[in-house]
Amino acid sequence: MIKSAITVSLVEEARGGPFVFWDGLEAAFARSAELGFDAVEIFAPGPDAVNRDELNGLVEKHGLSVAAVGTGAGMVKHKLSLTDPSGRQREKARQFVKDMIDFGGPFKAPAIIGSMQGRWGGDMPRDQALGLLAEALNELGEYAAKYDVPLIYEPLNRYETNLITTIADGVSYMKSLSTKNVKLLADLFHMNIEEQDVAAALREGAGYIGHVHFVDSNRRATGLGHTDFAPIAAALKETGYDGYASAEAVPLPDSDTAAVKTIEAFKKYFRA
Repeated sequence: MIKSAITVSLVEEARGGPFVFWDGLEAAFARSAELGFDAVEIFAPGPDAVNRDELNGLVEKHGLSVAAVGTGAGMVKHKLSLTDPSGRQREKARQFVKDMIDFGGPFKAPAIIGSMQGRWGGDMPRDQALGLLAEALNELGEYAAKYDVPLIYEPLNRYETNLITTIADGVSYMKSLSTKNVKLLADLFHMNIEEQDVAAALREGAGYIGHVHFVDSNRRATGLGHTDFAPIAAALKETGYDGYASAEAVPLPDSDTAAVKTIEAFKKYFRA
């Protein structure tokens, strides 16, 4: 069964970005539970930014899970990339992701590689960048396996990366890896830009998709853009996807409205 999740950011440098809640874990967990979400996805500044005992307490108090943990702060705060031309910087990036895996793993929350994948260009040819990324994903995927969770890799739109931008290319890339413990993140906002047919792309990704960002065409909450979600929901159900549909959406017109619209849409498409 597909489960609902909603995002909370603790990274001040990313304020205004595509995360629904911004005012701390306690408030995010309380409101998410009140609205009927199953889990919270956490975007933290780093692995030590959240007290794990506090997080355990919130999970138990509100009966919610941690859906995933983002690693984007590695790029936003520390300018770390898994495809950096500098070997030292790449090692720092891999260590940051390992630390985030160690943070999320005990909560069965996989780490997401999005912006930290980097780009190719300048003195870095595309094939070399993809090779460096593959090395990192193979290592980090196996590292995540000790927690019995996958590593999640996110194809981004062309304005955010020039590496992997579609689900089809993501599937081909996953097949080239030596590890089988990396899954794709199907972000419906990025897919709206890059895919000719979002539902068809989701079917093509059957078995390779480990997380979904449930968001509308304009990165606002589901129902506040022009995406037709009926065929998308049908495709996810038909392929047997049973992970999270997580709202990585901008908090417009405000966080609470975005949260309410998301859970209404989730129930409409996945519980009706």
